[in-house]
Amino acid sequence: MKIVFINTPVGILELKGDVEGLASVFFKDIDKVEVSSKIPKELKDAVVQLEEYFEGKRKEFSLKLSPEGTDFQKRVWKQLEEIPFGKTTSYQQMANKLGDPKVIRAAASANGKNPISIIIPCHRVIGSDGSLTGYAGGLHRKKWLLEFESPSQQQSLF
Repeated sequence: MKIVFINTPVGILELKGDVEGLASVFFKDIDKVEVSSKIPKELKDAVVQLEEYFEGKRKEFSLKLSPEGTDFQKRVWKQLEEIPFGKTTSYQQMANKLGDPKVIRAAASANGKNPISIIIPCHRVIGSDGSLTGYAGGLHRKKWLLEFESPSQQQSLF
């Protein structure tokens, strides 16, 4: 498994992957992480596409993904990938799309275990009342990402 650390407007990201695909993208909140000077070829496309995303040049990712999780988690993550740039959905809407409104807590839990931040856009899931809800990368990052993706530049969404 190859690892690279990149700097973004919302902090340092750690990317892990191999020839099978990208396995994880996590925010790192520690000061002792050094941004990688060399990018392994297995992670080059992911780094380039994330840079394009943060430059406002990319709205969709086209990467081979290889996250580890249960079948249910993978179904939820696949559904997350279908949320378009600049749009949001709620946990309830996700549960409904999964075919059972009662799986809302399970869907929320799977969302929180998403190992590929930004690329599998779990930040696009909000509360049914429109409120910001939990985000493994921190609510300040979720807010930033949603405002960054907002089709109309507003003062502040939240």
